[in-house]
Amino acid sequence: MSGGLDSATVLAIAKDKGFEPHAISFRYGQRHDVELDAARRVAAANNVDRHVIAEIDLRVFGGSALTADLDVPHHASVDDLDDGGIPITYVPARNTIFLSFALAWAETLGASDVFIGVNALDYSGYPDCRPEYIAAYEQMANLATKAGVEGTQRLKIHTPLINLTKAETIAKGLALGVDYSLTHSCYDPTVSGQACRTCDSCLLRRRGFAELGMTDPALGVASRRP
Repeated sequence: MSGGLDSATVLAIAKDKGFEPHAISFRYGQRHDVELDAARRVAAANNVDRHVIAEIDLRVFGGSALTADLDVPHHASVDDLDDGGIPITYVPARNTIFLSFALAWAETLGASDVFIGVNALDYSGYPDCRPEYIAAYEQMANLATKAGVEGTQRLKIHTPLINLTKAETIAKGLALGVDYSLTHSCYDPTVSGQACRTCDSCLLRRRGFAELGMTDPALGVASRRP
């Protein structure tokens, strides 16, 4: 649970399906802790009994504008987003690492269901958000654990947002009572923690609300970074 729009929606979906959620977030060397503050707010608002923050330092590898001294791209409009390649905000193998931690925790909990908010439509071109990746990981995961080998766990990775647009995701969340003012999705927030409004994530999020005739409730006053 990153503290962003998608993970907050997935949490609501899991609860609506009758699951008792355990939430895991990651401090992985990202540019800021604002999203972790948001994750704590979302967990508290949803009465999550156990929310853990795993510590990983992906800065030792770098390779991403989120974990290295590289500029986060900013754009004047969502129409300026480059959909022809994988952006510099991609963190190498991030979802594989996150899912592996979730797999380990699920085994210790005796749980067989992992929910993740990946999306293959309104996303930034990340390869680890695709259905074929999730299917391959799930197959591997069921070969990787003691519980899987002994037949006490058959892991299922749930991706309820994978074929939804951002607007459809927001509409689903609103129907389930998600308070999006608690969330944070920005890659490059201001010093005061306000969303920049012009990174890929902010633009995709703003478009989703706009398509529903709404204003993003999490946006505070911020100017575009130089």
